Amino acid sequence: MSDIISVNGTPQRLPDDPRTSLLDFLRQHIGLTGTKKGCDHGQCGACTVIVNGIRINSCLTLAAMHDGDEVTTIEGLGTPDRPSDLQKAFLEHDGFQCGYCTPGQICSATAMLQEIANDWPSDASEDLEGPPQLTGEEIRERMSGNLCRCGAYANIVAAIREVAEKSA
Repeated sequence: MSDIISVNGTPQRLPDDPRTSLLDFLRQHIGLTGTKKGCDHGQCGACTVIVNGIRINSCLTLAAMHDGDEVTTIEGLGTPDRPSDLQKAFLEHDGFQCGYCTPGQICSATAMLQEIANDWPSDASEDLEGPPQLTGEEIRERMSGNLCRCGAYANIVAAIREVAEKSA
């Protein structure tokens, strides 16, 4: 064990307390406050980050479990000067209102688009053998773990669809 975790490409020493959640490690130990604490029970998705290419709820996992892993947070996806395509699309489609859930939504959508590129089916996929079709139903199913209390879902789906179509 190296006791090192890579966060947005920067090596970080894991916390001494093995009970520290990945969410609290990101926010309190290394100061990356883009990842939000919502329900702290894995039900809202506000804390979604990408670990080794897979989206997870960072409130449900301990930082110590990610020794040697690569974690990407919203801060690692783009900057104010160079936003990611999804960040631009969320702005263009007004895919947020209060913005609290937006970092988790964008991290989840980023990983979701990679799942589609990898031909991973979802519960909404009509064909489990072929590549998933990016319908509104497919996007909503894949994003169902990320809640928006303001109800910006239609705009979030439009933003994701635009980016997916551009990259297809």
